[in-house]
Amino acid sequence: MIRKILSILFAVTAIAASGYDNDRYFTLMGEADKAIAGEDWSLAEEKLTEALRTQPANPSNVLLMSNLGMVRYHAGRYDEALTTLDDAHIMAPASVTVLQNRARILAELGRLEESYRDYTTIINLDTTLIEPRFYHAVIAMEMGLTEQATNDVESMKIINPSHRLTNLSEATLLIRQGRYDEAIPPLSRVIDIEPAASHYASRALCRLMTSQLGDAAEDIASGLELDPLDGELYLYRALLNKMRYRQDDAEADGRQAIKLGIKENIVKSLIY
Repeated sequence: MIRKILSILFAVTAIAASGYDNDRYFTLMGEADKAIAGEDWSLAEEKLTEALRTQPANPSNVLLMSNLGMVRYHAGRYDEALTTLDDAHIMAPASVTVLQNRARILAELGRLEESYRDYTTIINLDTTLIEPRFYHAVIAMEMGLTEQATNDVESMKIINPSHRLTNLSEATLLIRQGRYDEAIPPLSRVIDIEPAASHYASRALCRLMTSQLGDAAEDIASGLELDPLDGELYLYRALLNKMRYRQDDAEADGRQAIKLGIKENIVKSLIY
């Protein structure tokens, strides 16, 4: 997904200016694009940096800077990535692309309040965008800002009620509120659009919590067909087996869930 986004960004940076060595500039951009597609972050950084030196006054450089920040992020140089995106933001304070990239990195580094501020700026700049409002809602939930998260979900339902992220945000909020039965319809709509293992796991949990054991078993089976190494699905199958009084099977699934990354204390709290 990131490679696709970055490729699109490269494609829209064709702003020419007199006196620029446009051929060299765009050649470097194309070479950087290929490096990104191959996840060769070192080469991508080299090409982007050279392009920036080739035409230091080109207004397209804000997009190159944004791409460079993400390249440095993928290379594991988080501080440099944020510094690069900060510089790009100074160049173009109203660039949604720059703000989205910075907000994403901040969130993944656990700097939720800073990420939340960036997403707030983005949705103020463009109230029609679904993706940044989705992340704004999710971070609001993490920060305990339930009213704000609810407002975001309601706004998404007005903007695009059938969007995958609209329904996913609604389901996530309902699950956090313990309203498992109400979360099933939006999760079903998400699965219709994107039948991912993680979504089947979420719906299986809701069905387990509302004693719909047969439907939960079907969701778990469907999810494991898509991803046999999803630890969360084994956790829920362990819980399902416990609810069906199959303790040996529950413990076997619990051990598998632990092997696949689920914390042991969570497994033990559910099946013992």
